[in-house]
Amino acid sequence: MDNLYYNRIEAMRAFMRENQLDIVIIAGSDPHASEYPAPRWKQVEWLSGFTGEAGDLVITFDHAGLWTDTRYFIQANRQLEGSGIVLHKMRVPDQVPIPQWIASLGIDEPRIAIDGLCHTMENIRSLREAVPDAEIFPVPDLLDALWEDRPAIPTSPIITLGEDLVGESRESKLSWLRKWLVMQEADAILLSSLDEIAWLLNVRGADIEYNPLVISCFLLTLEDAQWFVRKDAFVAIDPDTQDTFEELRADGVHVRDYSDISFSLQSLKEVGVDVLCLDPATTSVYLRQSIDEGERIPLVLEKTSPVPLRKAVKNPVEIAGMREAHLEDGLVMERFLYWLSTRGGQVNEWEASEYLHSLRAQVSGFRGESFETISAYGASAAQPHYSTPREGSALIEPRGLYLVDSGGQYLFGTTDITRTIPMGPCSALECEDYTLALRGHIDLSMAIFPRGTAGCQIDALAREPLWQARRNFGHGTGHGVGFFLCDREGPQELRQNFNSVPLQPGMILSAEPGIYREGMHGVRHENLVLVRSVGDNEFGSWLGFEPLTLCHYDTSCLEISLLTQAERDWLNTYNARVYRELSPRLPAEIASWLREKTLPV
Repeated sequence: MDNLYYNRIEAMRAFMRENQLDIVIIAGSDPHASEYPAPRWKQVEWLSGFTGEAGDLVITFDHAGLWTDTRYFIQANRQLEGSGIVLHKMRVPDQVPIPQWIASLGIDEPRIAIDGLCHTMENIRSLREAVPDAEIFPVPDLLDALWEDRPAIPTSPIITLGEDLVGESRESKLSWLRKWLVMQEADAILLSSLDEIAWLLNVRGADIEYNPLVISCFLLTLEDAQWFVRKDAFVAIDPDTQDTFEELRADGVHVRDYSDISFSLQSLKEVGVDVLCLDPATTSVYLRQSIDEGERIPLVLEKTSPVPLRKAVKNPVEIAGMREAHLEDGLVMERFLYWLSTRGGQVNEWEASEYLHSLRAQVSGFRGESFETISAYGASAAQPHYSTPREGSALIEPRGLYLVDSGGQYLFGTTDITRTIPMGPCSALECEDYTLALRGHIDLSMAIFPRGTAGCQIDALAREPLWQARRNFGHGTGHGVGFFLCDREGPQELRQNFNSVPLQPGMILSAEPGIYREGMHGVRHENLVLVRSVGDNEFGSWLGFEPLTLCHYDTSCLEISLLTQAERDWLNTYNARVYRELSPRLPAEIASWLREKTLPV
């Protein structure tokens, strides 16, 4: 078969025969459990052609399968065509995860190879539990034998953020984490999750597209701090990075080469570490093996890292920065939507995304998009994570619905916004879907809930209007968002999957229900919202959401009869606020247009 990816799968099977393997599992992540890996670790994409952010690949001698979730079903079916790779659907009823699927094959003592760098301890534990007689070979850089032009580990300039931007010094954060270690009766903690390290050290880089992160590991003891980071020739001559390294050294952080981490883990007891904490959900099998290869092995405590939860609760300085970011981003969005309203039938999806980028790039402090912009007209928007093609993207016609999901990284915050725009006359079904999804967004935004409530306990508020009409969406309703960090972060979330992490004042999440009809259209409405206290009484402490995003909701295709009075009031109040806060800083013609767009319904 003349298909690049089919041939690559066959080359992997030849490798399996040569090494007497039954199964190979390729993870869609990197050595740091990142959602968005750098090109070097886009191994699933290289083997299969699938470009989605979430997908794992399993290869046997008579089957190749890609496991991914509902966001990517349409995309996967298109990209896997001709490769011989079968789509395995996750987050659906009767899903069969990879470990259970392998167990169902009934192979006695299967020999399974994985990339030990890119599989976490938690992954392997699930595999061992499902297939207890398997012989598992964690091979670092498993694809090196096949991937001849594989990209190198990236390096980029590294900067630090001062307390004036982030609200807390690294000394304070390290002191807090050491106190946590004392509470655990431990001597050290190993961190390999890149967003945790960036937050803890107040550093930012650009090693991963859209994410201001630095490829690194971090080892903190009660007396010492070691940051294992790339220190190649490029970094050595970059003045920002040199200043960063000097600042860290002055604060007691020893900067070591990224490749030294394995040696250091093998020598922990020699430096007084008898008890080490690590998070099995983010620590790779390779790092765990490095610890076990030491002559004197410390006691390993598997603990959920405390960093994500503390990072998720933004301090007052971070919240102020996020407000500023959303004000600036709102001005960008209104300029973009006004421009789009004047271009009926004259621009395509790619040109629209490029223009939106050009507007964001004019904002002082802009550091790039927070994820790949989804610029999707008509049927394109039925793919929740549509990748807008440079060549051959659809013309945005003066009818139907156009969806744009985008965000910016600014020195003072991160944004993520989706607006679905009626470009002209819409069908009755488009109007109905638009309204029902907006109702779900509004109902969630109006929620009041007791302190201690987890996101999974209120997710249904965004779905109930859709469920009443026998409609639904497959992705989560909301995810956490970092401060000039990752667009997607935990541990909090809004989705149906059980997650017991309670929402707390200071957390920021997306709220983004939608409806998707393959071959027709897609609708999604998204704001970022801040969890805030709304008062106490004899029944307890109460929380609610404050919208941070500032950009109007178009009311031109609303089916008004479907909205309750409370929902209309919320929509009118929100749109009035958008006009009040943004119009003084917009050109007169755009302010006048926005005034018409935000008239009450």
